[in-house]
Amino acid sequence: MARGQQKIQSQQKNAKKAAEKKKQQGADQKTAAKAALVHTCPVCRTQMPDPKTFKQHFESKHPKSPLPPELVDVQA
Repeated sequence: MARGQQKIQSQQKNAKKAAEKKKQQGADQKTAAKAALVHTCPVCRTQMPDPKTFKQHFESKHPKSPLPPELVDVQA
């Protein structure tokens, strides 16, 4: 086992490798998925990725509420 200065150098080297690996990896799946959620329901604040899904959600979950203007011309 490494001791003292050798141990510290090893830890620094491993930390540097981990940082480079993380930097190369780029955006993770959670970040990409969150960026894809661009439409927000004005009633329940649920986020959806596209207008078609948004319209389906709105029609099924909030049938008594008036349809938002951005969903009027969307084909379901």
